[in-house]
Amino acid sequence: MPVYDDKKAKDGTKRYYFEVSYKNEKGKYSKIKKRGFTSSTLAKQAMRDVESALNKGNYIKPVKLTYREFMEKWMGIKQTNVKKNTYGTYKGLIDRHILPEIGHVEVAKLNAMLIEEFYAKLIRAGKLSDGNVQKIHTIIKDSLNKAVVWDLILKNPAAQVERPKVSKKEIKVWENPEIDIFLEAAKVYRYRTAFLLALTTGMRQGEILGLRWKDIDFKKSTLSIVQTLSHDGKELSIGAKTTAGNRVIAIDRNTLSELSKHRAKQKEEMMANRNVYTDLDLVFCRTLGTQLPPRDLSKCFERAMFKAKVKKIRFHDMRHTHATLLLLQNVNPKIVSERLGHANVRITLDTYSHLLPNMQADTAEAFGKIFYGVLDDTNDNKDSGANIGAKL
Repeated sequence: MPVYDDKKAKDGTKRYYFEVSYKNEKGKYSKIKKRGFTSSTLAKQAMRDVESALNKGNYIKPVKLTYREFMEKWMGIKQTNVKKNTYGTYKGLIDRHILPEIGHVEVAKLNAMLIEEFYAKLIRAGKLSDGNVQKIHTIIKDSLNKAVVWDLILKNPAAQVERPKVSKKEIKVWENPEIDIFLEAAKVYRYRTAFLLALTTGMRQGEILGLRWKDIDFKKSTLSIVQTLSHDGKELSIGAKTTAGNRVIAIDRNTLSELSKHRAKQKEEMMANRNVYTDLDLVFCRTLGTQLPPRDLSKCFERAMFKAKVKKIRFHDMRHTHATLLLLQNVNPKIVSERLGHANVRITLDTYSHLLPNMQADTAEAFGKIFYGVLDDTNDNKDSGANIGAKL
């Protein structure tokens, strides 16, 4: 059966639709019409899929279930198999952005055109980061995969939509002089050691605030990431952000010394408030031992940064600073990746790709000195390009 130009397309873009006639259970002819395809090729493929399903007897008749109703069921199940922080992020994006726009649409009527237009609207509005727009794509695609499994739709329309692109943003980091100035200015602040740990280990804020004294091995000069604090500061959870995030990080002796001093001060506070102190074994906590909300640590960081009069960066950028310093010292990216808790070294290389040209140049120069130095030692005429060429 043919594919038609869609004269009802409202956005001025050329669209296509198809119609398929078939005999229903009562022996009468019915029609299946689907529109919104951006090319005749896509429309023909979808039509063939429907015809194939009809011939095989496994065509899924559209169910009048709105995407909002479907998402309530999907999120109820999702809540049981993702971390609380992840669920909170999903729910926020779904309630504030996804459902207000497409929640009223029936699941069976969702198509690639509608989804693409939704993404374009989000990007034009400019209220969400590129990363959050990508998360919305992940949520929609993941949810509709489940709709396929539940036999609500034949194919996932989001699978036909290109993942929204992320524009590469410049990473802001401190150089060594700025780090020294900041740490000196931060001496008067209660959480200076937390800032130091961010700079010397590359730990995430939630990892720092979830760190316990029993997770630090002063003899082996290591700490283990096994607990994190939620973004709202209310819940301590076993496990890092990712599987790779559960890691052991080596610490330098100067940082260990600062941690020891911090521990001594904390013990004094504990003794002074022993009748009301809540001992959660946290390295960084409030005066009475309870967990420190991330926003409080960030505010303290901003005050210290203002006092130091250094370049303004985010708390998370101290993690980038740590990675950048290591890479500029030609530390193997695999080691840097392990310290940061990245799932694989590719993430590290992609994140810090702006450093690679300089690193390549330095590596080439260092190799050249070694290579030609060996050749010079084995040649009587050290300046002879001909001899070097012969060796090669």
